[in-house]
Amino acid sequence: MALDGRRALFISYNGMFEPLGQTQVIPYLNELAERGVSVTLLSFEKPHGLTAEKCHTLRQKLSEQGIEWHWLRYHRTPTLAATAFDVVAGIRYARRLVHQNQIEIIHARAYIPAMIALWLKRREGVKMIFDLRGLMAEEYRDANHWREGGISYRVTKSSERRILETTDAVVTLTHRIWPIIKDWRGLSGRKVYHEVIPCCVDLETFKFNAEDRQRRRAELGLTDQFTLVYSGSLDGWYLTDKMADFFATVVKRRPNAHLLWLTMGRRERVEALMSERGVGESNFSVHSVSSSEVPSYLSAADAGISFIKPCFSKIASSPTKNGEYLACGLPLILNAGIGDSDVLATEWNIGALVTEFTEENYSQAIDKIEQLSSAPNVREKARSVAKDLFDLESVGGVKYAALYERVLEVSGQ
Repeated sequence: MALDGRRALFISYNGMFEPLGQTQVIPYLNELAERGVSVTLLSFEKPHGLTAEKCHTLRQKLSEQGIEWHWLRYHRTPTLAATAFDVVAGIRYARRLVHQNQIEIIHARAYIPAMIALWLKRREGVKMIFDLRGLMAEEYRDANHWREGGISYRVTKSSERRILETTDAVVTLTHRIWPIIKDWRGLSGRKVYHEVIPCCVDLETFKFNAEDRQRRRAELGLTDQFTLVYSGSLDGWYLTDKMADFFATVVKRRPNAHLLWLTMGRRERVEALMSERGVGESNFSVHSVSSSEVPSYLSAADAGISFIKPCFSKIASSPTKNGEYLACGLPLILNAGIGDSDVLATEWNIGALVTEFTEENYSQAIDKIEQLSSAPNVREKARSVAKDLFDLESVGGVKYAALYERVLEVSGQ
């Protein structure tokens, strides 16, 4: 293989013991390792619950997959000082790994790892990929945590400029954000490799199962009910109240409709939202389920819903749940303006797009989703779209490997 023996250091700030780390970091590294890359992983971990047994188990598992794992402690507060400490510690540790493992390329997942990679590229001459998982400063601003022009915002933007003017390649999650950031300071007028790689899904894990559908619906007491599902966090970026509004409109048209809430969030929050909108207890259920159980619950539904706060930073976002819903054969109910998601409804015709949070617009979306969900072979079509756009292996793995080849100037022969 073209990448046999090439040596990469992957730096993650999410942690391997967080759901985000487990589902979104390791599978990509597996794909790269299978394509011949010798992968070293450095992650920052929260100490709570981090036992020697857990570390040993994961280190052994990753080693079997061809991944050498190292970790450092993640520090949270005070924010700027803690982050600076982590960057310095990361530089010192990563530099040792670069020498020890003869690293050729550093793959930095998001901003803090990119600051570490920036220093090493300048001092050690390694290649660098900046995997832009979102616009950090803009996200904190849009979430009202930072003030534009405040010190945290300005420090982040300054760091971002230095990263962009130095990195060899940039990965974005969406097509929509690239025409914007390629003209930002640091990238403007400079040639870098670029690849769009959305949040992908393991299609062997997420897939429709008819037996699971029958079993789950029997457990939930669902017979012929039209069933929606929401899988994810409550509030924050997710417009939980708007999704409740939408479902209340569904119930007006289909009194026996059901909404599955798959969330680790507070059940009381969901119950209050439903009660305020006159949605009865028989019309919804709240489940805190393990990640391994999610596909079976998705199989029990007829459509998946996800409303996210529309703002500038979310142009750069790729919601993982879209691929998971599609992989399990579900048409989508989405709000407009989130990353590249609009095209799933407008071009791929596998979703209903809410452009305004009004009952009239909800009704139009319901018409569309009822049409889609009752169409023959809808599950096969949704699965096909997931395969084309979000498959971990044929999309994520292939694109990352191709980018590594370009950055490392590998012939591919």
